[in-house]
Order: sequence, then structure tokens, then C-alpha cells
Amino acid sequence: MSLLKPFNKLPDLNTANILLVENEEQFQQSLANTLVEEMAVTVKVRLAKSLPLPMENDESRPRIDLVVFIINLTSDKSFESAKASLKYLDPGYFLGKVCFMVTNARHASVCTGRLDAVRKLAVSLHCPLLFAEDQTPEGATSSARRLLTILKVASGLVPNTTALYLSNLTRCTIPLDIDQPSFD
Repeated sequence: MSLLKPFNKLPDLNTANILLVENEEQFQQSLANTLVEEMAVTVKVRLAKSLPLPMENDESRPRIDLVVFIINLTSDKSFESAKASLKYLDPGYFLGKVCFMVTNARHASVCTGRLDAVRKLAVSLHCPLLFAEDQTPEGATSSARRLLTILKVASGLVPNTTALYLSNLTRCTIPLDIDQPSFD
């Protein structure tokens, strides 16, 4: 069980590799299918329920350019799994190569405390936090487009832009009143 490291392998030419980590695998497959349809660049998608990744195929695994943790807000297990997986990432990934994607944020059964916890986690790690609509094909397409923009930068396919620079522009911030009690 070793750390997943961002720079231990050479990149492939005109190829971007993304790892989608989701405990429940509800949105993961539709997002992966949409990402693979990209024509301008070769996108290789890896799927995982959690980290660490198995050691058996470590030699054949390509360099992972972007790790996306998909968190379903209606499931407490989803958030806890993502949080536990973070310790298996090398600190180099937190320089613009990790982001969080939240689904079901508008669901009626979501408590605001869980969303606040995800936001605080993203802020503490200086990572972008994206919101996705997972119930429609258009939502998957829109989410894939946003991820593809970040992926191209993280894999070095956009000239004069680095993942760390993009991360500083897109990172999650917490408003000053987040610790104030809610009156809902």
C-alpha cells in the first residue's frame, strides 16, 4: 500500500489520464463515458472505489494527471471514503492535481453540515470544488466539460499554464459566516 505519486512516471504524448474515485459508482461511469468521447486529446479514464490502488498492476498503470473525488452528499459513507483515501496521495498531487466533485447538492435530504464539511475539506487542501448534476445526461456532459478543462491543464497540454496556477484561480473558499449557525 504505497502512495500514488504524480511525477514517478513519464507522461504520454497528447494523452491525459484521470482517476475518478467514487465509493458508490453511481455517477462515475456516465462521467467516464463522456470524458472518453473527447476528440482533441486522448483521455484515459481510470475508475476506483477508493484509494490505495492495488499494487499488482502498478508497473503498467500510466501516470495519473488528475484525481477527482466524487462525493454524493446524500451518503455519509461517500464523504468518509473520500476523506480516508486522501492519505494515499502524495503531497505533490495537492499542487493542482486533485479536485472534488459533489453530486446531489440540491437534494432535499442533504443536511447543510455535510456540504459545509466538504467545502472545509476542499479549502484546507486548496482544491477546486465542483458541483455536478448527476440525474441527467446534460449534467454529465457539463461536468465532463469542466473536468476536461482542468485535466488538460493538469496534464500539461495547455501552454503557459500550470496546474498550480489554475488551482489558485479555481480553489474553493469559505465565506466568513460559514461557522455561524443556520436559521433554516
